Amino acid sequence: MAIQVRLDDLLYARRITLTELSERVGISIVNLSILKTGKARAIRFSTLEAICAALDCQPGDILEHRADLPPTPEGD
Repeated sequence: MAIQVRLDDLLYARRITLTELSERVGISIVNLSILKTGKARAIRFSTLEAICAALDCQPGDILEHRADLPPTPEGD
């Protein structure tokens, strides 16, 4: 996927566990894990906003476009 999720890096830098983030934003650990591992197909703006507020960051700190990665085919 040409979009890389950098949530794991932010959690490490802020010394916050996925469990703690889950409690702060009210999103299940399973859903955050899917996002963290880059397996998510979409993210709601409200979810992104909640994560950014909890981690005191910008959306661009979480999501990065990588031209060197192949794009994911539609429908996968």
